Amino acid sequence: MVQLVGPLRKELADSLSTCKVLVVGAGGIGCELLKNLVLTGFKNIEVIDLDTIDVSNLNRQFLFQKKHVGKSKAQVAKESALTFCPTANITAYHDSIMNPDYNTEFFRQFILVMNALDNRAARNHVNRMCLAADIPLIESGTAGYLGQGLTECYECQPKPTQKTFPGCTIRNTPSEPIHCIVWAKYLFNQLFGEEDADQEVSPDTADPEAAWNPEDTAARATASEKDGDIKRVSTKEWARSTGYDSVKLFHKLFKDDIRYLLTMDKLWKKRKAPTPLDWHQLWNSGPKEESVGSGLKDQQVLSVWGLCKMFQHSVETLRTMLQEKGEGAELVWDKDDAPAMDFVTAAANLRMHIFSMNTKSRFDVNHGGNIIPAIATTNAIIAGLIVLESLKILSGELESCRTIFLNKCPSLRKKLLVPCILDPPCANCYVCASKPEVTVKLNVHKTTVLCLQDRILKERFGMVAPDVQIEDGKGTILISSEEGETDANNHKFLTDFGIRNGSRLQIDDFLQDYTLLVNVLHTEELERDVEFEVVGEAPDKAPPPQPNKEEVNSVTNGNKDSAQPSTSSKAPADDDDIMIVESDEEGASSSSAAAAAAPSSGTKRRHSDAETGESSIKRLRMDQSGAAAAPTNDDDDDDDDIIALD
Repeated sequence: MVQLVGPLRKELADSLSTCKVLVVGAGGIGCELLKNLVLTGFKNIEVIDLDTIDVSNLNRQFLFQKKHVGKSKAQVAKESALTFCPTANITAYHDSIMNPDYNTEFFRQFILVMNALDNRAARNHVNRMCLAADIPLIESGTAGYLGQGLTECYECQPKPTQKTFPGCTIRNTPSEPIHCIVWAKYLFNQLFGEEDADQEVSPDTADPEAAWNPEDTAARATASEKDGDIKRVSTKEWARSTGYDSVKLFHKLFKDDIRYLLTMDKLWKKRKAPTPLDWHQLWNSGPKEESVGSGLKDQQVLSVWGLCKMFQHSVETLRTMLQEKGEGAELVWDKDDAPAMDFVTAAANLRMHIFSMNTKSRFDVNHGGNIIPAIATTNAIIAGLIVLESLKILSGELESCRTIFLNKCPSLRKKLLVPCILDPPCANCYVCASKPEVTVKLNVHKTTVLCLQDRILKERFGMVAPDVQIEDGKGTILISSEEGETDANNHKFLTDFGIRNGSRLQIDDFLQDYTLLVNVLHTEELERDVEFEVVGEAPDKAPPPQPNKEEVNSVTNGNKDSAQPSTSSKAPADDDDIMIVESDEEGASSSSAAAAAAPSSGTKRRHSDAETGESSIKRLRMDQSGAAAAPTNDDDDDDDDIIALD
């Protein structure tokens, strides 16, 4: 007769009380997950998060209260979770999981790792650390549906990448609402947050399409007689000099800068020219009271004067918030902060109107710019799914692990959850293959060593501290992870080191226990603003998993309404706690969060043995019942970057 401890078999309950698990992230999903784990019976938990609690977190991260604002998320989450189970042993780290202190030996002490992260770089890093340590990883959240071991690792398939636009398009010639939304968020940071030279919002005089002579036409950029005179100073410096006067800011951004753009004659030969706005004219001609339409407030499209008032009120509120923080303080963009969202909505819509686009509601700006709000119910559902998958792993029922999509709307058969079987690993994966290898197309005469290190190896391939050796018969060290050793190489071009078409680079990241062979393919035909390309990569769309028909039927009670949701090119890469997908069956876009777990066998990434020259398979990590396990699943916490959508 089976013995039960609560709803669990005694053997499983005993396993939960003794196994040690790691939760990476203590935000939206992390809070729900930590609470679920202690209530399920997990007794030994370590949680790590670098973030501190903000007031905007309180509406969905229920382990936090107002008195906790400014404190460590990990520490407060631990203290709150202990109120549910005082006998649990929880260790909290206020730190980044990418800190070198958390090496493979750190990861090997856990039976299971659960991600609750808010950016892809960290998720990629944890994926590699778990591969190196042979530890099961559960991933959940945005684009987090890939497995590990006998199933795909998190990086087996390319994820939907954040679509970016040339700076001159954002600053000079926006043609889509998303261009204006991105510009408005850049503007928020330029005025109130941390300035970034790559997010400048003033007209770009270096636009190659303009090809104008400033000396001949500058006189035509007649600035406002009194306010907002155009100066080539930083936007924040200018705003501070005006005391963040909302009317002066309005004239600078929506009148004088637009007049300046009109002097770039060639920009408007094939485009409709923008129309500057004047605050005083709008005041004299516009309705003084905004008519209230039907429907929710956030879904109403405001008049131009209504947008002006929203802009004015949000600037004044943000100015007060900045002053309260003290001299030199900065505001951090948060989609859940009403004044910040109002500012972006007003600024984006005013710019849309100037460039003859239809204006949008606050709701449309929120979602059209992929500033997707974190949803408490989504967090709770996904956290519950993570625990269910973890119970399968600890029970040794690896064959029953599933990727589970939570759709925004029910399917035709009234289903919200769509379980899908896990796919096998990709033979060409540059992370979990036995000999990871990629081909990178670039111009060796224009690509610097620093670009190779930062843009290609760290940013694109997710490495932390790469060492690069040229396979030239001499073992030339191009990049060293030891500080200062190869700094002299940074601004030299690859061709200066004899790197040419067909050269091979051996890359090692000691921290990640990761080796990658890079084949260099020289080209002089890259598109404008493109520094390199990964050959064979489809960055705009993550291929949809292909479910086995028999398996799909078995997990959906015989119904045929569970067409596998495929990740759309519109899916945000590093979103909050949800993912936008398209249902092939329903032909409509749906919001989805995914929780996935996958079994592991001895097919993990293998490294060559330095002495024998042969590859050795890493040891299997066995759970306490003797079952080999290695699932992965991903969870986004509360990232809020604007991601441009097609």
